[in-house]
Amino acid sequence: MADFLLPLMGVFIVIANIIGFIFYKKKKNLYFAAFIILLSAVFLGAIGGALAVFVIRDAFALFYGMQIAQYLLFNSIIVFIIAILVTIIKRYNNRTT
Repeated sequence: MADFLLPLMGVFIVIANIIGFIFYKKKKNLYFAAFIILLSAVFLGAIGGALAVFVIRDAFALFYGMQIAQYLLFNSIIVFIIAILVTIIKRYNNRTT
């Protein structure tokens, strides 16, 4: 099962980041991209949990979806911290020039 579920987790993380990047390119707002990644944590976590339940056929496989959502939540927190740092750097550069 680890041969299937661990790469699937990586694929979901990459998909969430690509979705966030697409929304960043459209809106030019890094905070909105972090929010979209946060929302995709719920959506992709539910999909991962449902997939794990169908593959493993055990009710406790639902916790796999929660684990995916947890990693995507950490991912969105990292993107949000990066957005804050970029904002601080931009304001500092605008003040000094």
